Amino acid sequence: MTSNDTGQPRVGLFVTCLADLFRPSVGFAAVKLLERAGCIVEVPRAQTCCGQPAYNSGDRNDARDIARQTIQAFDGFDYIVAPSGSCAGMLKKHYPGLFAGNALWESRAKEFAGRVHELVSFLTDVMGVIAVDAGLEATATYHDSCSGLRELGIRDQPRALLSTVEGLVLKEMKDPDVCCGFGGTFCVKYPDISNEIVSQKTANIEASGADLLLAGDLGCLMNMAGKLKREGSKVKVRHVAEVLAGMTDEPAIAEGSD
Repeated sequence: MTSNDTGQPRVGLFVTCLADLFRPSVGFAAVKLLERAGCIVEVPRAQTCCGQPAYNSGDRNDARDIARQTIQAFDGFDYIVAPSGSCAGMLKKHYPGLFAGNALWESRAKEFAGRVHELVSFLTDVMGVIAVDAGLEATATYHDSCSGLRELGIRDQPRALLSTVEGLVLKEMKDPDVCCGFGGTFCVKYPDISNEIVSQKTANIEASGADLLLAGDLGCLMNMAGKLKREGSKVKVRHVAEVLAGMTDEPAIAEGSD
């Protein structure tokens, strides 16, 4: 499906708050990957948050207001793509439920949700990308973020593309699909539990023997990167899109930060 005369799919990139505020390189990497796949990429200026913090805190009214704005901002795009399993999960899985019983907005939310995809799964499952033109001499392990894995079924897609990165060796950690302890507002409400969970995760990361940690969600990555740094670990942390796009000149997440 395309909405232009070129035959190329027109993609609206949902940048995400964390990429915008803390890691813009993830957004640029997403654009590069999408354009390489043959997409026309635009970033609607009217986009803000996906509404997940309000939604997870039980504030359905604000979540609905944010959802309406987002749906309108991405009107007319063939696809909406986010470099985040949690944000994509919110847009795709929870927007329709926010408007249950509202004849107009429930149908709009369902139509919108049908166009939403997480970045790596969009590249592989929709655009048919089977390899990337990138190289990195490193040994990496991959963390399966909860929302991407459980809500969107993202597991094999990133590993398939990472296996085509020249020089990159993948090593599975123990329990790659177990939560990192971030959980959005969970880590704020229950810091002691969160810290215990991430401590187990970083132990598994270290035990894998990898020198690079990858995942598809910045919240998870920042949480694990912060813990690794406090523990004095030498493991570097990056978003999977940065590696797939060959954009690894930027310092790793938490590298050089206080």
